[in-house]
Amino acid sequence: MGHAERLIRAARRLSDRLAPVRFGPPVTHVYDPTRYAARGTRRYLRRFADGPKRVLFLGMNPGPHGMAQTGVPFGEIHMVRDWMGIEERIDRPRNEHPRRPIEGFACRRSEVSGARLWGAIAERWSDPKAFFREHFVANYCPLVFMEASGRNRTPDKLPAHERDAVYAACDDHLRRVVAILDPEWVVGIGAFAETRARAALADRDLGIGRILHPSPASPRANRGWAEQAWKDLRALGLCSPSRAEPSPGR
Repeated sequence: MGHAERLIRAARRLSDRLAPVRFGPPVTHVYDPTRYAARGTRRYLRRFADGPKRVLFLGMNPGPHGMAQTGVPFGEIHMVRDWMGIEERIDRPRNEHPRRPIEGFACRRSEVSGARLWGAIAERWSDPKAFFREHFVANYCPLVFMEASGRNRTPDKLPAHERDAVYAACDDHLRRVVAILDPEWVVGIGAFAETRARAALADRDLGIGRILHPSPASPRANRGWAEQAWKDLRALGLCSPSRAEPSPGR
């Protein structure tokens, strides 16, 4: 079985493990895009998870206008469709939040974090296959947690018993992803992902670091996120000129 099919099976296993977990107030709705947007997730994995990766970039969990709509981590519509070349029919979750409708690739809202992340990558690697030859992007947790207002609630803000159940399943899944992709580095996109990677992979012989999260809620990210992210990668030794692909036009 190839890398992509093993990852697809692992994603389904994680989804099945999380499905029985119940979340109480203030969470009122939970989306799992690896189920209702599975076509997008499978296409992403089959197109780009075609072998071992040197660097695994790890996000927290899906955003409402990114992976929640496309099934692709940080999956801002235009970057997924126009740069990655992925566009799939997306179903709707059973319990849809009235303020967070799933419109799939018809969604007109932009996921700022995804636009920043994939936009910065696309500036250096005009061909996505060149980036994915050595790199991959995944999320630690596949679930979107929403309050009655539609506000996102991140996994670290869940009550302890809910959080522990999520972490146990997601830690196991991360270890499985690392076993499949065999990276030299896991780079958290933000402090949360780095912390979970260090906890889940403490016994693994690999490098663990982080870059600044591209969220618009971060004042630092709003002051030139891409420049800071490349600086973070250079500090880890992961962004040397010999490793970078030529910019478009060179």
